[in-house]
Amino acid sequence: MKVIQTEYKGYLFRSRLEARWAVFFDSVGVDWEYEVEGFELEDGSKYLPDFLIHGVKGCYEGDLYVEVKGYLSKSDANKIRLFAKEHPILIVSRIPYGSDISYITENTSNMSRKSVHGIVPFNFKFIDGRNAPAHMGLNKKGGFELFQNGSFFLEERNDESTEKAYRNARQARFEFGESPKLVGVR
Repeated sequence: MKVIQTEYKGYLFRSRLEARWAVFFDSVGVDWEYEVEGFELEDGSKYLPDFLIHGVKGCYEGDLYVEVKGYLSKSDANKIRLFAKEHPILIVSRIPYGSDISYITENTSNMSRKSVHGIVPFNFKFIDGRNAPAHMGLNKKGGFELFQNGSFFLEERNDESTEKAYRNARQARFEFGESPKLVGVR
């Protein structure tokens, strides 16, 4: 099966899934860059993270790399592991589904338990090697935040706005030159 390159906001994304995550980032109003910089890893291999997100708050604060993987090969998993030794990264897969925020939280939590080649989606990798099941959303002040599943950070999540942002990403249409319609989340 071949992935479909998708154009959105002047970027040509390698997959429809990457474009949908860009829609999510726009929905929550976060400052993002796509494939901003490549890296040479300690084993000599090259790695190009999908997104760099600026100004993350919550269980991690600062800039955060986000890798989108619908399918994760052993080679990709090894590159992510090496990259995570020096840079914080969140690995995401498909857009979580669900009609309410509790289902979205449960869905990301369930996905964060499924390791593929030692890499787990919706799992934030700290540079010290620790992992934390996490998902992105909006806090009650309207700011973008990384929420650790099952932590006190969830109390600060704006459930309605976060749910709308995930819905915008899931419902994004790109066929025949369509542009996604972003429903206000704030």
